Amino acid sequence: MQPHTLRQTIQQQVELDYLLALPADYTPARRWPLMLFLHGSGQRGSQVDEVRKHGLPQLAAAQSLPFILVAPQCPAQTTWAVHLAALAALLDAVAASYAVDPERVHVTGLSMGGTGAWLLAATYPERFASLTPVCGDDTWLISDYDQLERLCSMPTWVFHGALDLVIPLVKSAQMVAALRERGGNVRLTVYPDVGHNAWNQAYATQDWYSWLSQQARTSA
Repeated sequence: MQPHTLRQTIQQQVELDYLLALPADYTPARRWPLMLFLHGSGQRGSQVDEVRKHGLPQLAAAQSLPFILVAPQCPAQTTWAVHLAALAALLDAVAASYAVDPERVHVTGLSMGGTGAWLLAATYPERFASLTPVCGDDTWLISDYDQLERLCSMPTWVFHGALDLVIPLVKSAQMVAALRERGGNVRLTVYPDVGHNAWNQAYATQDWYSWLSQQARTSA
């Protein structure tokens, strides 16, 4: 048998339902930051309104947020890891339809979505100005030196509850320690009396919104 190489471009059709919320004072006359929000495992399926139950989509129903919010729904029985190309395509589609500042695109997620946010940022680090994983399981990235290196220069704020029995705090703590050892730009907030639902406090943190407003790819 003789060795051969296949080199071919393969087109892939992707499909994701998503919610989108614009700031109350949105105008296409200026460029706006964009936040990609990835939900947890409980909101998977084909009813996109399920995504409104937690996190930023829940907040957006009651108040205006200072960014364009994009919240896709992960199809049933899959994880965000399967849909990285679709998420990248979604960012492109929203940027083509709305006045998005390409230097201020951010990603966050909770639980399964926190894990997805880590992976998406490591896969496409050139796309994001910041990363905010909330109670994600991300320690498998520690053994992938290349992907870990891609995250070192990305401003990252990690949130986790100390009493989390679903995804233990050690998952975030180990990832933060690994990034800090490599000079990573990362901070960790731990809520001592909170379980898995650390997102309630995280997305209500006013300092986080101030921090977001200071992050841009050109300043990273």
